[in-house]
Amino acid sequence: MQTGYEAIQAEGAEIIAISADTPTTVGITRRALQITYPLLSDEAKSAITAYNVLDPGNEQIARPATYLIDESGIIRWKFLDVQLGKRLSSAEIVAELQKL
Repeated sequence: MQTGYEAIQAEGAEIIAISADTPTTVGITRRALQITYPLLSDEAKSAITAYNVLDPGNEQIARPATYLIDESGIIRWKFLDVQLGKRLSSAEIVAELQKL
């Protein structure tokens, strides 16, 4: 996601990533991967549960998901997958942003 961050921002969007990891682990991940967009810890899984992305096979993690939410808080598009490693590319996200 980091490599396409500027292209996503150029579409007027912002990435906010949410992880089920602890704040300490999230900080380590941000530094290790040199992530500059917000990466938040949801250790209590409040947002993860609210967006129905808790992994049914392992309730300690979230399923891969991408939501495009407008400035009014309305979900305009979403992608959810059951495969743990499946993530959308930045180009796929940009393409969806351009459709809105």
